[in-house]
Amino acid sequence: MSDEHCAETYIHEERVQAALPHVLEDTTAVRLAETFKALSDPNRVRIVALLAEAELCVCDLAAALGMSQSAVSHQLRTLRDLHLVRWRREGRQIFYALDDEHVTDLFQRGLEHVTHE
Repeated sequence: MSDEHCAETYIHEERVQAALPHVLEDTTAVRLAETFKALSDPNRVRIVALLAEAELCVCDLAAALGMSQSAVSHQLRTLRDLHLVRWRREGRQIFYALDDEHVTDLFQRGLEHVTHE
């Protein structure tokens, strides 16, 4: 007998019926999976961590992370395409910030989870 599977098949119909309204639509499930996939890269997570503290330009992010501006821009493009970060132009510089409080909350909760003992 495996600890990962039921020893016998018995459908708990009440539990199944209670769970059904919470099954995600395909589009929603895909978008959520893409969000988590974007956060599966350590460099993107580091960028999100910095942007959770302050709005920064590509130059600032590159210096803080010891990465090239091109590499940072590439990672930001992925985050931007998924609406995890937003940007604004100020003169010749582009500043990045987390898109909204949902992204900040997602990052903070994930950080709490992995640092919880």
